[in-house]
Amino acid sequence: MDRAATNRFGINVSDVQDAVETAVGGKAVSQIPIGEQRYDLTARYQQPFRKSVEDIANIRILAPSGERVSLGQLYQIKLEDGASTIYREGNRRYIAIKYSVRGRDLGSTVRQAIEEVRQKVQLPEGYYLDWTGKYESQQRANRRLAIIVPITILLMSFILYSAFDSWKRGALILAVVSLSPLGGFFSLLLTHTHFSVSSGLGFLALIGVSVEIGVIMVEYINQLRTRGMNPREAAKEGAALRLRPIMMTMLVATLGLLPAAMSHDIGSDSQRPFAIVIVGGLIVELFISIVLLPSLYVFLGTAR
Repeated sequence: MDRAATNRFGINVSDVQDAVETAVGGKAVSQIPIGEQRYDLTARYQQPFRKSVEDIANIRILAPSGERVSLGQLYQIKLEDGASTIYREGNRRYIAIKYSVRGRDLGSTVRQAIEEVRQKVQLPEGYYLDWTGKYESQQRANRRLAIIVPITILLMSFILYSAFDSWKRGALILAVVSLSPLGGFFSLLLTHTHFSVSSGLGFLALIGVSVEIGVIMVEYINQLRTRGMNPREAAKEGAALRLRPIMMTMLVATLGLLPAAMSHDIGSDSQRPFAIVIVGGLIVELFISIVLLPSLYVFLGTAR
């Protein structure tokens, strides 16, 4: 719009907008009742007079002086790309700005984007930003995990106490289990995979398997001690005899998840982190269960 031209001819902007609305879009001037329903009667230019930019520029507007001014004298008329659909949510318009993250983890990327937008973008009054999508889902899942994980560990402690009737044995297993996620972290590091909700669930599953293996090992060592063996001999015998079943358990899980851990097909982004954590964690868990757990058992002198 050329405001100097509109002022020179004494034409208001609202008058121009009404003229364009009537000529191009159509404007309801009356209603037609048909039965109990009413339909708008719309006035609009015929197709030959509004089909091109030149036709719209020739739309005439009546100035207060009686002069008929063409729209082209008041506006610069051109074709541009605009919104094809206006979305609404909660009785408010919104537009979705989408982007994908490659080569970085989602959380740190969006946090950096939020900080830079906050510093560099000044939104007009009435506008605001919501960061949603996968980032919102990840933050919601992280908040849930922050509650679920401590509760899970607490329940494990009580279950281990009820199984062995000893806080010392339960603490021994949990101490070893706390090292099992190291394999998952190293596997994520080696494969350049960022931490996500899927990998977080993989760590939970890995902790569950580690607790199961620890219970099997400690229970078998206790059985050997009931036969008269001292803690050192029982630990060595238990590690040797439990090696095969523990390896079988780990191989089944590892070989079953290995294709998912190596997959790069469509849809594998949500499965691969989970499988990578399990596969890498179980490999380290084998060493922990066979070497570290019996050693700590002897070192702590766990009473039967």
